[in-house]
Amino acid sequence: MKKFKTISVPDSEQLIVEQQPLILDCRELKDYKAGHIENAMHVHEQLRDSLIRKGDKDRPLLIYCYYGHSSEHLAEMFGDFGFQQVYSLAGGYADWKQHHTA
Repeated sequence: MKKFKTISVPDSEQLIVEQQPLILDCRELKDYKAGHIENAMHVHEQLRDSLIRKGDKDRPLLIYCYYGHSSEHLAEMFGDFGFQQVYSLAGGYADWKQHHTA
């Protein structure tokens, strides 16, 4: 059984407004630096481990990668460590960017 939910871009926007999740970008650092969701933090090993040890497990987590596949693995891991509201962005940053380009 999955310990996270897959969430669409429109639903993630609502989540961000209503619940202010911790937003985690698990792409390569160069991709993060080239553009990311506002207030997202780049996930590196130290941050991941720190969140697992000391993070607020009741605060929602919104995790994304480039296309929405790699983020599922990280979302599952956070769920395994007891985080209660974990979301993986369907379509990843590619879909996010497409929805925010006019």
